[in-house]
Amino acid sequence: MTAATIRPATEADIPALVALEQGFPEEDRFSLRTWRRLLRGHALTYVAVSDEEITGAAVFLLREGTKVARLYSITVAPAQRGKGIAGALISAGEAGAASRGCDRLRLEVRQSNAPAIQLYERHGFRVMAHATSYYPNGETAVRMEKAVNPAVSHPI
Repeated sequence: MTAATIRPATEADIPALVALEQGFPEEDRFSLRTWRRLLRGHALTYVAVSDEEITGAAVFLLREGTKVARLYSITVAPAQRGKGIAGALISAGEAGAASRGCDRLRLEVRQSNAPAIQLYERHGFRVMAHATSYYPNGETAVRMEKAVNPAVSHPI
């Protein structure tokens, strides 16, 4: 398990969130404006904090009228990978989604990102479809879904 603390993100975290995404493909990074919109909108955004530093983040989108939350983005600092942070972030999102009446989590992941697909499968996600040419570079996305466990509906 991780020694990181998981908590809701705040606007004060935005500079660290932008820095954390520097390892993402440029077209997948969020701008300052996008982070502000996510933190003010229909999203659950969590950060992992280790030694007073943000070491991971996850964004779950919510839409009115649906019981599906979407894992929109997740990242963990390279030096912190393999320590359970991504799993802790997924669990926080699942709890938050369940507390808001969601019964499923969905996501899209690059087909070439085998480590992420394996992570999601370990956390109960299953492949439901493939979307060809989903990403700007033409790469296929793997669409995955997981039933939300209502027993974890204790929001962070």
